[in-house]
Amino acid sequence: MKFFALFIRRPVATTLLSLAITLCGALSFALLPVSPLPQVDFPVITVHASMPGASPETMASSVTTPLERALGRIAGVKEMASTSSLGTSSIYLEFDLNRDINGAARDVQAAINAAQSLLPSGMPSKPGYYKANLSDAPIMILNLTSDNYSEGQLYDLASTRLAQKISQIEGVSKVSVGGSSLPAIRVELNPNALFNQGVSLNDVGNAINNANVRFPTGHVDSDKQIWQLRTNDELKTPESYRSIIVHDNNGSPVRLQDVANVKNSVEDIRAAGMSGNKSAIVLIIRREAGANIISTVQRIRDQLPTLQTSLPANIQLNVAQDRSPTIHASLQEVKRALAIAVASVILVVFLFLRSGRATLIPAVAVPVSLIGTFTAMYLCGFSLNNLSLMALTIATGFVVDDAIVVLENISRHLNAGLKPMQAALKGVREVGFTVLAMSLSLVAVFIPLVLIDELLGRLFRDFAVTLATAIGISLFISLTLTPMMCAYLLKSTPENTQKQIRGFGKVLLRIQQGYGRSLKWILNHTRWVLLTLLGIIALNIWLYISIPKTFFPQQDTGKMLGFVVADQSISFQAMREKMKRFMQIVNNDPTVDNVVGFTGGDSINTGFMFISLTPLKERTESIQQVITRLRSKLTNEAGARLYLVPVQDLRSGGRGGKSTYQFNLLSDDFGELRKWSPIVKKALEKMPQLVDVNTDDDEEAKGAEIAITYDRDIMARLGINVAEANNLLNNAFGQKQVSTIYEPLNQYRVVMEVAPQYNQDPSALEKMFVINDKGERIPLSYFAQWHPANAPLDVYHQGLSASSTIAFDVAPGYTLSDAISAIERTITELGVPSAVRSSFTGTAQDFQESERSQLLVIIAAIVTVYLVLGVLYESYIHPLTILSTLPSAGIGALLALELFNTPFSLIAMIGIMLLVGIVKKNAIIMVDFALEAQRNGKLSAQEAIFQASLLRFRPIMMTTFSALCGALPLVLSNGDGAELRFPLGITIVGGLVVSQLLTLYTTPVVYLFFDRLREKWRHRQAIRNIIPSQITESE
Repeated sequence: MKFFALFIRRPVATTLLSLAITLCGALSFALLPVSPLPQVDFPVITVHASMPGASPETMASSVTTPLERALGRIAGVKEMASTSSLGTSSIYLEFDLNRDINGAARDVQAAINAAQSLLPSGMPSKPGYYKANLSDAPIMILNLTSDNYSEGQLYDLASTRLAQKISQIEGVSKVSVGGSSLPAIRVELNPNALFNQGVSLNDVGNAINNANVRFPTGHVDSDKQIWQLRTNDELKTPESYRSIIVHDNNGSPVRLQDVANVKNSVEDIRAAGMSGNKSAIVLIIRREAGANIISTVQRIRDQLPTLQTSLPANIQLNVAQDRSPTIHASLQEVKRALAIAVASVILVVFLFLRSGRATLIPAVAVPVSLIGTFTAMYLCGFSLNNLSLMALTIATGFVVDDAIVVLENISRHLNAGLKPMQAALKGVREVGFTVLAMSLSLVAVFIPLVLIDELLGRLFRDFAVTLATAIGISLFISLTLTPMMCAYLLKSTPENTQKQIRGFGKVLLRIQQGYGRSLKWILNHTRWVLLTLLGIIALNIWLYISIPKTFFPQQDTGKMLGFVVADQSISFQAMREKMKRFMQIVNNDPTVDNVVGFTGGDSINTGFMFISLTPLKERTESIQQVITRLRSKLTNEAGARLYLVPVQDLRSGGRGGKSTYQFNLLSDDFGELRKWSPIVKKALEKMPQLVDVNTDDDEEAKGAEIAITYDRDIMARLGINVAEANNLLNNAFGQKQVSTIYEPLNQYRVVMEVAPQYNQDPSALEKMFVINDKGERIPLSYFAQWHPANAPLDVYHQGLSASSTIAFDVAPGYTLSDAISAIERTITELGVPSAVRSSFTGTAQDFQESERSQLLVIIAAIVTVYLVLGVLYESYIHPLTILSTLPSAGIGALLALELFNTPFSLIAMIGIMLLVGIVKKNAIIMVDFALEAQRNGKLSAQEAIFQASLLRFRPIMMTTFSALCGALPLVLSNGDGAELRFPLGITIVGGLVVSQLLTLYTTPVVYLFFDRLREKWRHRQAIRNIIPSQITESE
């Protein structure tokens, strides 16, 4: 009483305190970063190693496996997957979410150091690592094009000038450059000239390396002066390299130009980038963790004119993709929904109270509670994202509830004749405990969610804390500012009462009277209601089991990734043409705005695209519909296939693939794995639940190889060893970097390789020769035989086992749960042996884990609410009465999802948890007044609950309609991000509508049932106490 009176009697202090809360929130709002979803930092580290010229199998056995054995001993490794390609190895390490990424990085470095002695000595550098963030897709992609500059020159400008400057912009973490490689001087060898001149490849490489050096030469000094020594030891142009003497042929010098063509080119001639119909260099920009995406993108755009002027003329720098418009549009939609929700809630209050002054009171409580929440969001390091703004939208219906309950009770006393100050003090005292119970039990719903340290908890922590903070501030405002305003704004006049029973008030009164008559009948037929409640509980269980489920609603971000896979034997030039044709098909689609892509590098038969669609408001199709339509157009290209995957803001681990979801086959027996992988793939391709089924080791991923067999006996007689033979091949066909050119801004390579015209087919090997110790020229064909064969372009490991990843997407009309169940049945029916293990990875694995934890989280929330209510009411029974409202809400939510063909996802689960907190508010209002009537009014249980139901009918209707107004804008909004808002909104709306119809009757019946049960128990206890006392008296 004194606590409430302190604020009610000091209006200036109360007003200024509320104003301070609002101002702090407004200032914090301006400082909050913006992102599509809460920041979920997956602790991921990628280890990379290179050994140019090594085959994938050589990389796997000599580089990847030793590293995996060392890395696999690190504590907290959740998943380890590796890919060994031509000359490169990449090992993906995902740690437990609670593992500190910096500590994990130190352990990774220690493991690399420990494995160093087991790695080949021919590696040009030690393995390295970098910390990755899977949850961050590129925020912007730029392309660089020109009709006058070569790809190497553009790449050099992009990497040395643009990437450096963009990386310095606030909010940018990494800028990757693709589409070509750095400029280089290429030495294209003529094997015929080498043989005729008697020059070995080693001679050429050593001569180049020795001719281009950069060593310190010292200085000459005297007592008065010092002279630095500088020599012409560096060669920087093709002309200067051509005159290098590579061999002395009986006094006649053989120069490099006699046996090779030396020219300006690039380090890797088998890499290309494209934008539209032009060659392009692509700059992929990612943000720092926690950075404001919209502000970061704007800062980049502000720098683009400066960056453009820093480039030579005839070079165009363009924005190919920008992630911020869809994020901004999505957040604007949520803000619009929030504004509509606030206006709707205030309108509902006005309709019920029919008073401008009375409406003003909760109208003030709503913005103070919502704006004040931004302070807590800032202090917790949260961002303005779809989930946190959705929490505020839903909170609109909650924060007004407390004010409504207080306001309605004070108004009732005013209409009874009390003065405003007396009504305020008495009214807030009567409902203070009710409001406290409502708020604390609602906050308790989210305690299990906040405590979970898995993906589910990390993802929805912003949502839970934001909503709980808004409710906490609302509780404070409703017990301080609201009664104070009532005391000074509201008046008690007969006219107010008359206004309330006209129009809408008269309709509400008739509904209330009809409810009273029906409730009387219900209370006299409680058995049927209890049986109905049991049926509802059973129906809930059946609906939950049968409803289709998925992990997270698929977003329409307007961005797609394209993965191109071509035949095994395709050349780089042919692959480049395939990419151009695919890009043209995609770019010609009316919904596509821009396409950039690149191919080559480690895998010649693969390509990659970034695809942007037109804004959602300018197209009538969803991104999934666009993919389905394009899929039929992309299957006509012979010898290649393009897979399209929508970009999602929530991305989890796994090696990834050419489709959204991954299923892994693992085995320690590589032969068994190679046998069963195509069998399983063919079986999955026939399943109607799946589309775009592909594997990382299918026939398209097999490369053509030349299998060379050495005759070691002949080699021994000729004085040749295997190392010399392998070195010959590496020098000839491995794009070997034989020297380095140092410039002020960068370093460039001198690359040696057999000229392309002599490197077209296996016959190129016939021109290769080795010079033995006697100076004899020994052709490779003298001691080796070769034949064409197939070999993997990549070798994959999962953990320490060989693996094959089968990627897939879910067909229209099915859900992820349907697909996973069908795959598991298929694996069982195929009879895959135990030597071949299977598991889902990435998003599919996260779905399985979340599916197991969803029900547990909901049960934990219910138990937590029960504990809180039990403590507040000092009763084991009354919390059960209050929680009896939940089955009605559950069936309404699940039926709404079924009716609108919406699968049960993590978002829908949050809606169910919210319903746990919302619908029990009505029961708390009823039970609290019924208990008061029994204690102080000396009424029977049936009379008390009947009077409480009628007396609190209006605030129950007001709070329910307010909650509906908070959720309906999420349902009706159909702009960007609607796929996230709709499941939450429809779950809450469905649950509220059904629970409102049922709990008005089931709660009084359950209250009466438990009261009668308690009376029977007391009666039995009394009888048990009487009988022993009678026996004692008779003795």
